Amino acid sequence: MIPKPNGGGERALGIPTIRDRVIQTAAKLVLEPIFEADFEDNAFGYRPARGAVDAVKEVNRHICRGYTDVVDADLSKYFDSIPHCDLIKSVARRIVDRHVLRLIKLWLKAPIEEPDGEGTRRIVGGKSNTRGTPQGGVVSPLLANIYMNRFLKHWRLTERGEAFRAHVVAYADDFVILSRGRAAEALAWTKAVMTRLGLTLNEAKTSLKDARQERFDFLGYSFGPHCYKGNGKWYLSASPSKKSMQRFKTKVGNLLVPGNNDPWPEVCDTLNKSLLGWSNYFCHGTRRSAFRAVDRYVYERVRDFLARRHKVAGRGTRRFSFDVVYGERGLLRLERLPLTAPSCASR
Repeated sequence: MIPKPNGGGERALGIPTIRDRVIQTAAKLVLEPIFEADFEDNAFGYRPARGAVDAVKEVNRHICRGYTDVVDADLSKYFDSIPHCDLIKSVARRIVDRHVLRLIKLWLKAPIEEPDGEGTRRIVGGKSNTRGTPQGGVVSPLLANIYMNRFLKHWRLTERGEAFRAHVVAYADDFVILSRGRAAEALAWTKAVMTRLGLTLNEAKTSLKDARQERFDFLGYSFGPHCYKGNGKWYLSASPSKKSMQRFKTKVGNLLVPGNNDPWPEVCDTLNKSLLGWSNYFCHGTRRSAFRAVDRYVYERVRDFLARRHKVAGRGTRRFSFDVVYGERGLLRLERLPLTAPSCASR
């Protein structure tokens, strides 16, 4: 079990054996191009040459074009709820080889060994299991995309985009519906379709938002009204969400704990790689103020770290000033990075 990023409990992670991973990888290499031809253009998760930043750009583009009535949707335990029977039917529409279909069925029903609350190992799943695709498997994201594609294709074939004056942007099981005044109708239709698919919307986390008045989070970004500090005017944009910034700050704090005795060059290299990766993902929209806040936080943690390391009295502000840490100490400063987005960045 691994903790969910939003603190909403734990998520089961099924790690296949080495032999299964090799076979699943081989199967994915063959199956993925076949299903890629069928996947909808508004699906961005776990697909070649597509990533979360592409989905973020698409959402921001629609919002700026006036699609500001938003269904902020959340599927309840999607990976654990996919019906095996319906999933196999979706696969069988493109794959007729019975040996491949049998392999997929075996992977779906593979038993999982996990410890219980007392530390005793137990077996769950197996032949009696009728739902879910184990997260952690090589082929699981592809199978999840295949089933989610049923919803996206039904949206297109029934011309819901025209009926609701809306667009769907999906990243695996995360999706938003961006509408012009018809968000409530789109949500009601989505609930009915998901029920027919054997899936459930999380009522507590699914909501309607007016992006002109309030923000909503999607894929680590916060979309909605932003204020230009130069003249106080408001505009629609995207920026790193508060949760994303807090998670990154926690990661930095965990690295620079007092018990870390690694040499500074190694610590600095690890920090710079994390900072560069974080900035590459949050390369779109309004990010200057978020980068400035992260720079300030990282500087304070690094200053404390170096002051402890060198046994400097006080806080070490004079010896390890902002210019020293970001200059001769070689720490990467996000605020000084060019504001050009990398060609490809994934979640």
